Amino acid sequence: MSDVPQLTSDSSAEDEAVIRDILSGNVNAYATLEKKYRRIVSFLIRKMIRNEEDVADLVQETFVKAYAALPSFQFEYPFSRWLYKIASNRCIDHLRRKRFQMVSLDAPITTRDGGEVHMEPQDGGHTPDIALLAKERASMLRDALDTLPPKYREVIRLRHEEELEYSEIAARLDQPLGTVKAHLFRARKLLYKKLLRHGSHFEEYMLDDEDDA
Repeated sequence: MSDVPQLTSDSSAEDEAVIRDILSGNVNAYATLEKKYRRIVSFLIRKMIRNEEDVADLVQETFVKAYAALPSFQFEYPFSRWLYKIASNRCIDHLRRKRFQMVSLDAPITTRDGGEVHMEPQDGGHTPDIALLAKERASMLRDALDTLPPKYREVIRLRHEEELEYSEIAARLDQPLGTVKAHLFRARKLLYKKLLRHGSHFEEYMLDDEDDA
């Protein structure tokens, strides 16, 4: 028997009504779905991810991803199943990022004997599509980050560039842990809102790197 609660057809009908309300312009209605499913999504993610801070990040990613993708939601499928799939994919992406480290194409790799190997593109120097997409994403993020208040921009930088834990950020900034978490939460909310204007670009790139507390 599945550990995921099985929702009734009535629940699916309620979800459909809320989604249609959101798509008609009532964006505040999304809070209803988030409140309804947050505990279940947290449970699912916790089965795959052990670190509680990462769990909190991935829960928020899941709901932001789902919100951004709502216009493409197919009503013949239950929203709950669709949301669980998003949560699972976020966990898989997270584990993949933890396992593998991106290597710059133009940076030499040091071998065990002290030598250096330069990674040269085999097509004569053309930049791979993935590098172009990464460059586009980086530009979008820089532009959005530059619009944030300094206190929010700094916590984002410490969390995602220096990869500090929340407690380490609090120590670095000499701020209470709760203040750091609140600033990070608000910073990401602002960032998501700005990046949603990019539509599909946000869906495809932004959530690979962003999370929430």
